Amino acid sequence: MPRGLVDPDPPPTTRGTTTKRAVASPREKRVVWADVERAASPRDGGAFATVSMSAANWTTETIPIAGVTMQLTRAGEGPPLLVLHHDVGTLARLPFYDALARRFTVLVPSHLGYDGSQRPEWMRNVRDLAAAHQWLLADLAVTRAPQTVSVVGLGFGGWVAAEMATQAPRTFRKLVLVGAMGLKPDRGVIADQALVSYIDYVRLGFSDQSAFDRLFGAEPETSRLEHWDLNREMSFRIAWKPYMYNPSLPHLLGGVATPALIVWGRDDRVVPLECGERYAKALPRARLEVVEGAGHFVEMEKPDELARLVTDFVSQGDA
Repeated sequence: MPRGLVDPDPPPTTRGTTTKRAVASPREKRVVWADVERAASPRDGGAFATVSMSAANWTTETIPIAGVTMQLTRAGEGPPLLVLHHDVGTLARLPFYDALARRFTVLVPSHLGYDGSQRPEWMRNVRDLAAAHQWLLADLAVTRAPQTVSVVGLGFGGWVAAEMATQAPRTFRKLVLVGAMGLKPDRGVIADQALVSYIDYVRLGFSDQSAFDRLFGAEPETSRLEHWDLNREMSFRIAWKPYMYNPSLPHLLGGVATPALIVWGRDDRVVPLECGERYAKALPRARLEVVEGAGHFVEMEKPDELARLVTDFVSQGDA
């Protein structure tokens, strides 16, 4: 669908069924069982993303935020670590998440309007989304105290994390941006998902196409394509003009006091490496790490390497 022709209120689409009961209250916590659950539209408010039990004991709950409900999945023990997902959403279970949960209390919310969270009809920009995540952190006991929570942002989620850091320049313990959108490149361009198919856009984010096939299949199922379509529609709603960057953000990053790690896949074809270099230069306490053999989705292609980088950086300074 062209970016300028997004229906502001298209009919709801059911993306699948669940083998467990749906949510009955605005805030419900439960264990995610070993069998698989299929997610329905984020607009129906009563379904959860696909999750399966593994090394970590993942639980899922819904939390009322700004008049809608946000889905939050969590696991692990230790210092709180908020992980913000890509514009295409997230697979609900990833080895990267499990690796982090061995060391941290890992919190993986679905952005409002994405995956299992309801869509706020009032939301029109990424700073609104960042404020919604600030609300979430204020609502959770584990993240309420300042200088306790660290944030990891993946791609589009990295942009959200950067906006959050500018809204609260001294609140977070550590900040990790992985292939983050949000800054306009001077030389290259951020890949425009309106010009390619859902599959081609996600494939563009992988350096190794066999990694895409392992995760999604050579021909992703229809429910997965519908999932990507709904998430893309929400991205157009809040990040279309200008596309995937905020012209104010470069001027605000200089006030962020949080130590930052910028991570980029060497072969990122979605967001140019020069954007990582710009983040590293603009944030006063930042350094850049480039991961070889990875594209935009570093957490899916190089989960162990990225988990080590995040764990070592966030743990620095621990007694």
